[in-house]
Amino acid sequence: VGALERTRRKMLASKEGRSVMNHRPRIGEPTLRGLADLPENTFGGSYWKFMSRRGFSPDERPPVRFVDDEELAYVATRYREVHDFWHVVFDCPTTILGELALKTVEYQQTGLPMCALSVAGGQLRLTGEDRRILFRHYLPWAFKAARRCDHLMSIEYERYFDKDLVECREEWGVVVCPK
Repeated sequence: VGALERTRRKMLASKEGRSVMNHRPRIGEPTLRGLADLPENTFGGSYWKFMSRRGFSPDERPPVRFVDDEELAYVATRYREVHDFWHVVFDCPTTILGELALKTVEYQQTGLPMCALSVAGGQLRLTGEDRRILFRHYLPWAFKAARRCDHLMSIEYERYFDKDLVECREEWGVVVCPK
């Protein structure tokens, strides 16, 4: 709960983060369907394309359990729901390497132990060559990207759905994932 509390404090420290905490937007299938007609160059259109091409649904994420504080439970829920936004924003693949890189960004941003555990355990499933690529390319990128960008949990992504994705990246200080 310590990492969730720190994340909540960071969110409440910014105007946009406070707006997220006050309005508590949720990302579900109705949100996704509402983005289908947006141009592909927009953040929302890119998210729709990402999700639909992979057959993903934002409703597939399990509900948060074992967090008694209502606000902290929302922070945990929001974290789960915006994960796929981050794949789009960072242009991070859904491969094992891409997921481990993104989990490293998430850990740097949130301090959530499950992110670090995912990276520690997930890298054991890699071949020697992929592990070398992870440590030589993806992890250095992830540390740099996490330090450079805005606090990801404090972004009210819903306000940016119709904005150009490249402009969003520039505004948020995002460094895209290496290929």
